[in-house]
Amino acid sequence: MDLAQLYTTNFPEWYQQVIFDAELVDQSPTRGSFVIRPYGYALWEVIQKDLDARIKNHNVKNAYFPLFIPESFLKKEADHIEGFSPELAVVTHAGGKQLEEPYVVRPTSETIIYHMFERWIKSWRDLPLNINQWANVVRWEMRPRAFLRTTEFLWQEGHTAHATREEALKMVKAMLNEYKELAETLLAIPVIVGEKTANERFAGGEITTTIEGLMGDGKALQMGTSHLLQQSFPASFDVKFQAEDGTNKTPWCTSWGATTRLIGALVMVHGDEKGLALPPRIAPTQVVIIPIGSKDDLVQAKSKAHELAAEFKKSSIRVLVDESEGRPGAKYFHWEMRGVPLRLELGMRDISAGTCVVARRVVIEGQNAKEVLPLDGLTQKVAVILEEIQQNMFNRALSKRNASWFTAETFAEISERVADKPGFFQTGWCEKTSCELELKAIQCSIRCIIPEKKAEKCFFCGDASVQEVLIAKAY
Repeated sequence: MDLAQLYTTNFPEWYQQVIFDAELVDQSPTRGSFVIRPYGYALWEVIQKDLDARIKNHNVKNAYFPLFIPESFLKKEADHIEGFSPELAVVTHAGGKQLEEPYVVRPTSETIIYHMFERWIKSWRDLPLNINQWANVVRWEMRPRAFLRTTEFLWQEGHTAHATREEALKMVKAMLNEYKELAETLLAIPVIVGEKTANERFAGGEITTTIEGLMGDGKALQMGTSHLLQQSFPASFDVKFQAEDGTNKTPWCTSWGATTRLIGALVMVHGDEKGLALPPRIAPTQVVIIPIGSKDDLVQAKSKAHELAAEFKKSSIRVLVDESEGRPGAKYFHWEMRGVPLRLELGMRDISAGTCVVARRVVIEGQNAKEVLPLDGLTQKVAVILEEIQQNMFNRALSKRNASWFTAETFAEISERVADKPGFFQTGWCEKTSCELELKAIQCSIRCIIPEKKAEKCFFCGDASVQEVLIAKAY
């Protein structure tokens, strides 16, 4: 079955085929993990560069902490170990003998970081302490899917300590907003900002906030989280500071993170019947130039292509000249599958006329897939087109998400509609966990609590609604 058919009939299989055919990943001999190939890692590098700058704007410094964490560290915080227990990978032997104390392979770094915070924080003058780590983590995954749920994945995790709850909460909100801005301005993915229910909170968290995106098949994806931790967390590691009044206090702490899951979101939101489709700001190659012609003409076409590429690079446009063997049609297919936003076709006839053919990977209704543009002033024109494509892709994703955002009043209504047309279902909730857990029967969950208030009754029990929530199937 080809991609066009899979896209409409078997979205999970379409996703698998795209990420492999576009050379984002490959199979690994390690169960539950995948090899991220250079093209896939290039996407992560663009995300990393953008997000790292955002993080540092909040006076956060990068550091690195050990991969192996003493098992006793996780046992110090009961909620934390209970939340991660099924996912832990534990090292019991090393150096040819059994270890006196097992080591947990890092599932997240709160415990070892707070062990260090206890050494680094003594006075109110040491606060705020803002640390970020770019690293890999391991959470044993029973049903792996590349970029979405894997045993090992890449991420950044931020950890901060503050003198007051208000300061900590301000950081929680600030970092969540950075994730939202990254998703919408870099990835062109519209997201909803909200708070997780108590049942869905981070293990050891007092408040968990999230950005949720809606994928091409109508399922939700959590794309970044920011947490205010319970004070029991730093207290269990004896993290204290002497306040200005001389008293000893426990700091308020935050943690926040985003992962390579963002690449999975990118594929599922923008991909289509042809494969991957990349917004220009995230695309490792924004423009591919394909010289065309007979053997003799090709030499001159390649020369002109490199001349154009040099001009593009001066304007920070990421460009590649495809000089590989093969027919033009096969090259077009190759770069369409890989999602390159713009393709320039350049032959001797074009050069003689002072023009080239420009083809867009994503065509919005009313546009032509191809247009002929003059070579004179081409760099400026291409820069404008790339920004136009970026905005068009965001608007297209927003329209699609809004078309899959429904209001519902009852569990029966959600159950009937989600089976036929998944999406976000906005409804009321009484705040009882028992009503929330009933959603498991239809493979749904409350994705987040939102501030908007419309519904008067809980979707399940019919009691007065306390919170407005979004319900969806999710990855």
